[in-house]
Amino acid sequence: MDLSLDQTQQLIQESTRDFVRGACSRDALVKLDKDPAGISASLWPKIAELGWMGMAIPEEYGGTGNALTDVAVLYEELGVGPVPGPHFSSGVLCARLLLEAASEAQKKKLLPELASGERVFALAATESHYGWMPEHVRMTASKDGSGYKLTGRKVFVHDAMYATDLLVLVRTDEGITLVRVDARAAGVTTRALDGFLTSLAEVSFDKVGVSAADVIGKPGGAWDALQLAMLASAPVLCAYKVGGCKAVFEMSLQYSKDRLQFGQPIGRFQRVQDHIIHIVNYLDAARWTTYEALWKLDTKQDAASSVHMAKSVSSEGYLRACDFGHEVHAGIGVSREYGLTLHTKMSRSLYHCLGAPKEHRKLMEKVLGLLP
Repeated sequence: MDLSLDQTQQLIQESTRDFVRGACSRDALVKLDKDPAGISASLWPKIAELGWMGMAIPEEYGGTGNALTDVAVLYEELGVGPVPGPHFSSGVLCARLLLEAASEAQKKKLLPELASGERVFALAATESHYGWMPEHVRMTASKDGSGYKLTGRKVFVHDAMYATDLLVLVRTDEGITLVRVDARAAGVTTRALDGFLTSLAEVSFDKVGVSAADVIGKPGGAWDALQLAMLASAPVLCAYKVGGCKAVFEMSLQYSKDRLQFGQPIGRFQRVQDHIIHIVNYLDAARWTTYEALWKLDTKQDAASSVHMAKSVSSEGYLRACDFGHEVHAGIGVSREYGLTLHTKMSRSLYHCLGAPKEHRKLMEKVLGLLP
């Protein structure tokens, strides 16, 4: 197993790193954190022009058909920012879900516009009874002619405030069904969730009509498609968290060199060294489990257990790395302008996305035959 980057991946890494350093400086990201809606005006056109939204989409549907590891290299560098926005929700998760669930006609219509950035998709899956298992999907859709009427609420929806289109999981007579909804349609209300969160929203539906053409794939067949999409998408999200861990490590290491106490850098104190070693351990664990899962997916091996491992380790690792980063920085770490809290917020916001570590550990045990 060779986890080193090839020439193409190195070019992706270098170009993304240059973009993050230039267009996504710390000051720019702090400003976006205060005004999340600003990303659509300032960053999204640049991201779309670079073709990043089409990397996970095959060429026949307007993308570039890159390997998942190529895509993950991009997202690791975006995680260093951390660069907010719907790039993962739309360009990876929803793109993959459309590839798994949509009809050929729907793919040809929707995916090229997604790849160009003209359409921005968000997945509305979770509800007040939060979770990523089928029993957590409780919102129902009533039959309305050849289509449906939606009434209900989805919560903790990632990037819904940026979306032009929503992919909504609902229960119909056939089972769990995926439908496309215009995010600006009458009856759709999106409210950004305040607090120590990044890019999360509540979406309410009040008698929103869905035509038969906007039912994605076969009614009742959405859950299996979602599992396949999550299997491929989760390691890319993990790579984003690897980038976050890397940034927290670099910030903490530099601060331990620059901050003087009792006439010497605080990095000479054993307790500070312990905190930084913890960050390194979380970073390494997240990186190697993530790229092993990506390698297995790209080489068409059975990757389920590795994906569950990576998702559990990287979610826990990013959160804990931020905790120890604050131990190193102490008071200055909570200053918004310093930038560490951008990662702290992001690590909490993404902790449960696509399933919490506890859920993935159980799924991994089932895959390995350790649980019934």
